[in-house]
Amino acid sequence: MAFFLALDQGTTSSRAIVFATNGQPVSVAQVALQQHFPQPGWVEHDPQEIWQGQLDCARRAIAAAGLQAADIRAIGMTNQRETTILWERATGKPLHAALVWQDRRTADWCALQRERGLGERVSELTGLVLDPYFSASKIAWLLQHIPGARQRAERGELACGTVDSWLLWQLTGGRVLATDPSNAARTLLFDLHRGCWSEELLAHFDLPRALLAEVRPSAGDFGQTDAALFGVPIPICGIAGDQQAALFGQGCTTPGSVKNTYGTGCFMLLHTGGQAPRSHHGLLTTVAAQTGSSLEFALEGSVFSAGSAVQWLRDGLGIIQQASDIEALAASVPDSGGVVLVPAFTGLGSPWWDAHARGTIVGITRGTSRAHLARATLEAIALQSAELLTGMREDSGLPVNAMRADGGASANGLLMQLQADLLGMPVIVAAVPETTALGAARLAALGAGASPLQDADGRGERVYEPRASRDWADSRLSEWRRAVERSRA
Repeated sequence: MAFFLALDQGTTSSRAIVFATNGQPVSVAQVALQQHFPQPGWVEHDPQEIWQGQLDCARRAIAAAGLQAADIRAIGMTNQRETTILWERATGKPLHAALVWQDRRTADWCALQRERGLGERVSELTGLVLDPYFSASKIAWLLQHIPGARQRAERGELACGTVDSWLLWQLTGGRVLATDPSNAARTLLFDLHRGCWSEELLAHFDLPRALLAEVRPSAGDFGQTDAALFGVPIPICGIAGDQQAALFGQGCTTPGSVKNTYGTGCFMLLHTGGQAPRSHHGLLTTVAAQTGSSLEFALEGSVFSAGSAVQWLRDGLGIIQQASDIEALAASVPDSGGVVLVPAFTGLGSPWWDAHARGTIVGITRGTSRAHLARATLEAIALQSAELLTGMREDSGLPVNAMRADGGASANGLLMQLQADLLGMPVIVAAVPETTALGAARLAALGAGASPLQDADGRGERVYEPRASRDWADSRLSEWRRAVERSRA
């Protein structure tokens, strides 16, 4: 029996999970990650809290499994994507808070680039859109607002990267600055077609190449941990952004297979094989985790507020005590009573890409209760995801017969049934909910040349079959789109 340590650094927590070769988790350690909101639309993390929390979880997970560090065959990492950190190479110290993927402070910068006529070229090269979501605008902001940062970056004194690169630098004692294509493809700086950083876009955005990490395949050699951290060096053999890791962990490795992760946001990926289709429905073309010599691709839809909308009901309005309370409350009414919630708290992602949209509730009457609002929140999550899959089918031309689901909110049976009803197809919830971490562990096993982690062969999966009519689904989607227009205006 071999063991693999998955480091899963997310938006709201850092986790570490030890997996055995049977694909089952042996131990889990988790610590919450504090969110900082210094101004409306700004979202930050403390990079040192990310690092120390992830290191602590790794040590606790190994101990909880009854193992020694020498028993870990390899480490795989997966991470929140787009979140950007700038640090000193000499000391490893960050120069500023991490700018989180949800942060919208660079909306004006993105608008300026669109005015320069760069929108089409950016989309052509990267498969993305000019939006604050991605890392390039965050790098530009950091270089502009930290005194002396641009000059130091040009001298090669600084490094800048997504969370995987930050953690890898710390884990290896500053010996390795690297990333993988699934993370690089989220920066607005990676040429999908050539599989490397785009010198053209770096020049357009006036960003120094010296800041960026080396891009390596997702499964392979990323160095070893510093021996002082765990007592012995542990090979690091897998890295992928969280959504691509979940795609791999769910076994969605053939064209037409699709998964949706229900976390802070919702992220749906449709595997498209060796083809990188351009979207006409506001979707993104991105890189799937690279396990061979050539890149494979996926269409992605990004919903910014899903689980965070439930957190808002809990923390902002006090409507529920725990996030899990929403299912029973929402199920206490047969429908939302005409209420539609558009949770555009940090703007809208796919397919609208509107950084200035804001959260909106329409249809409130004197009879509206907190139960109706709870149900409208679950419907909002499912409606946003239904919009994504509609666009994916049309953009790819691929047959899609079912959707696989994972993430914390996939445990909500009412939400999953609503999703199946709106999609008109089965929703299959993974037996192992930690599919993102499982994907990282599988990449680590592959990169280490070990035996692949076993599949569960469908055991323990939950399947939700659609029950509602297409007329009902079409009516709900029509109401949703009208509400979205109100949020944008």
